[in-house]
Amino acid sequence: MKIYVMSVLVDDQSKALEFYTKTLGFVAKHDMPIGGEDRWLTVVSPEDPGGTELLLEPSGHPAAKPFKDALVKDGIPAASFKVDDVDAEFKRLRDLGVRFTTEPMDAGTVRMAVFDDTCGNLVQIIEMIEK
Repeated sequence: MKIYVMSVLVDDQSKALEFYTKTLGFVAKHDMPIGGEDRWLTVVSPEDPGGTELLLEPSGHPAAKPFKDALVKDGIPAASFKVDDVDAEFKRLRDLGVRFTTEPMDAGTVRMAVFDDTCGNLVQIIEMIEK
């Protein structure tokens, strides 16, 4: 069994696509209408285009907003992405105007930072640390 798709609830799919591709560097994989203004909109890592897809899922369900608000209030990321160098990625993203809620720090076997994805979520980046 393999993970095929994971989702992150986003307030605005077009804004999310812009952020996740232009700022974070993911590549759009699927963009198909599914009714109304909603789309089946996925992105993948350019390093693994056949790998797990991230669904930028519309957050129209009534439970989505309170759920997302609670996660953000408690500082809990909705997604976590692995990078080779957290400090370099932090600088790159900060220089692009990304707002971080947690600057790079060591946390056990990872070095991590957390940022606002501009679509109602916190996202964590991690670098594995050899111990």
